[in-house]
Amino acid sequence: MEEPSKLLLGLEAVRGVAEYGLGLIFNTPLRFISPRGDGHPVIVIPGLGANDGSTQYLRNFLDSIGYISYKWGLGRNLGPRNGMDKLANDLVNRVNEVSAENGGKQISLIGWSLGGIYSREIAKLCPDIIRQVITLGTPFKSISEGTNVGKIYEILSKDKSIQNPEILKKLGEPPPVPFTSLYSKTDGVVHWECSIEDEGPIAQNIEVPGASHLGLGHNPITMYLIADRLTHTRDDWVPYKAR
Repeated sequence: MEEPSKLLLGLEAVRGVAEYGLGLIFNTPLRFISPRGDGHPVIVIPGLGANDGSTQYLRNFLDSIGYISYKWGLGRNLGPRNGMDKLANDLVNRVNEVSAENGGKQISLIGWSLGGIYSREIAKLCPDIIRQVITLGTPFKSISEGTNVGKIYEILSKDKSIQNPEILKKLGEPPPVPFTSLYSKTDGVVHWECSIEDEGPIAQNIEVPGASHLGLGHNPITMYLIADRLTHTRDDWVPYKAR
């Protein structure tokens, strides 16, 4: 699988800024038309090289429609620099902490890019606590191929595991909770086919037309889709159908 075109990659920053601007422009009407939340907690995990500042817009939106949003709280996402076991333990502790703070409620996880891989893996480790997982432009089917960030990931994280076929196979296994992959065929960082799950009773892929990788977390269409998905519990989850 080839990585996205260099043209799309080169336009990522400009397109991302444009989508952020659209998000600001449509923020008020979006809050008006989006389904209201039920107050359950949502943890948002940033992508490679990003920190909680990158997810501030999304978290503000979630708070405004009736959810309790949380940072991931682990600083800049540089991958498993201190080992996969340490990172997994820190993330599970974070999930348990947020659940306890909310009276034991199940938590929804939203992960952007690499953050989506973390979200899927957390759901496999502690499925009873996780209500659902939503990923944005996450290459869970392939990190080393089909993306423009494989080498950057290895440099930042000092992790070579993405070259291990067994680990890649494990990452590609779906979480045992309702799962939605939001992807874009014009993503300049991750080839869209890297973000496609085998659909079933609790798994769906939804395209965000024209979105960039850097803009997915601000795109108005993304915001509405997230709002729609979060209204569902584990028991009543059904695939999204455009109205």
